[in-house]
Amino acid sequence: MIPNKRDLGFIFVIFLLSLQWVFIHLLGKPLHSPWNAIGPGLAIFGAAYILSWGAELAQFEIPQSLAIAFLALVAVLPEYAVDMYFAWTAGKDPSYIHFATANMTGSNRLLIGVGWAAVVFAYFFKTKKGEVTLEPESRNEILALTLATLYCFIIPFKKTISWMDSIFLLSIFGLYIRRAIHSKHEEPEIEGPIVALAHWARPQRITITLLFFLFSGYTIFISAEPFAEGILDMGRHFKIEEFILVQWLAPLASESPEFIVAIIFALRARASASLGTLISSKVNQWTLLIGMLPLVYNLSAGHLHPMSMDARQSEEIFLTAAQSLFGLVIIVNLRFSITEALLLFSLFITQLFFTSTEARTLYAFLYIAFSIGWFFVVKGNRSSFLQLFKKI
Repeated sequence: MIPNKRDLGFIFVIFLLSLQWVFIHLLGKPLHSPWNAIGPGLAIFGAAYILSWGAELAQFEIPQSLAIAFLALVAVLPEYAVDMYFAWTAGKDPSYIHFATANMTGSNRLLIGVGWAAVVFAYFFKTKKGEVTLEPESRNEILALTLATLYCFIIPFKKTISWMDSIFLLSIFGLYIRRAIHSKHEEPEIEGPIVALAHWARPQRITITLLFFLFSGYTIFISAEPFAEGILDMGRHFKIEEFILVQWLAPLASESPEFIVAIIFALRARASASLGTLISSKVNQWTLLIGMLPLVYNLSAGHLHPMSMDARQSEEIFLTAAQSLFGLVIIVNLRFSITEALLLFSLFITQLFFTSTEARTLYAFLYIAFSIGWFFVVKGNRSSFLQLFKKI
């Protein structure tokens, strides 16, 4: 079964986004700002799409919950690549620690403030239903998110991220994956431009899946450094604060495909699976991504000293943890309403216009206040939290 002309055209365009940078890289042709950021940024955007296709096809070989975890992990690999570059460079130049935390906090807040909310908006637009109901299996993600969020409140107060933090956060990720592995296997539903590939014989399907992974992995590998440095160069060239560009522009390039796919699935009335994937992505970023930063930093630097953070970085992590707390309190009862989505989105968008220390602190405590209110007011929230810790 061969994809139709429309699907083939879309696949061709996505591959072209990555190939343009592959050719530029192989030719060794230097680009000037802003093209030195746009070129690799488009390549990462395309590679993220190709990665998601490979992960969808891989669902035929592994259990459904593990497949969701795997899909979410694969979907944020471009984000990991950029952040790992900043962490590695920080081991040689400590000023880059600033950018590693900027990218990490921006991607985490964007995922909840825009990604989660967008799924509910798209689902409402399609079905006129004002609430998304999650599957009971989502409690695995919510438990991991709860443990990671509570722990991450410690980091801003000690103003460091160390290998000890890595052990705890990676242990949470390991617990999350262990529980996903023991879930039941269900035949996945594939939609979009690769639906025809899902009907190929198993050997051919596995081959194309591996090709998707290898090509996208290579593209991300050669694009992460020039994209990261291109963003910094763009900030200097256009006199825009580098921290802001790294915090918001880099995650937009690497996570946009994931958001687009999630919205498309929501428009097809598959909002539960769509939101579940984004929640799993949040777990990945909040455990594996943060946990890997000090390890990569230590490996590069050749010592086990912690990554030290200044006041701005600590405030950003505190605000990110507070948003995460509110997000998990909203979904702990396995329901996510359009009212809650509007509140999450509004709190995220409005904070972009207020960048002072006072504003970050105010928004963090607003998130915490809403979290306390939702915990005690929304019916079933307290019992839902207790249910998370059964059968750990």
